[in-house]
Amino acid sequence: MHELHDENIDWRSVCPISSGLDVLGDKWSLLIIRDLIMHGDRTYSQLLASPEKISTNILASRLELLAYLKLVERVRPEGAPRNNAYRLTEAGAALRPMLEALGKWADTYLSEFNSTMVKMD
Repeated sequence: MHELHDENIDWRSVCPISSGLDVLGDKWSLLIIRDLIMHGDRTYSQLLASPEKISTNILASRLELLAYLKLVERVRPEGAPRNNAYRLTEAGAALRPMLEALGKWADTYLSEFNSTMVKMD
């Protein structure tokens, strides 16, 4: 893996919403956060087994980005990334209300378009 630096992130503007989307707006980052919220610590293999079928290279790059941004961390920092578990940091756990709100919104406004969607409690 290559080392990330601030200049590796393509910040589109100074807007906080845009900046948030620059790092969380891809289709995988929030699903990784979701799995860690729902299941607690997860290994690379467990994250890879998520039903959305993330590819190994995408998972590795997203975990690297999320760790760089201090949203996730390895349980044993000295251990190899693939044989290690990941957990949310305080900043990552702070995304829970936003994810719950997104789920409730989708449940209310998208369920008629996706008949297989699981209902939120």
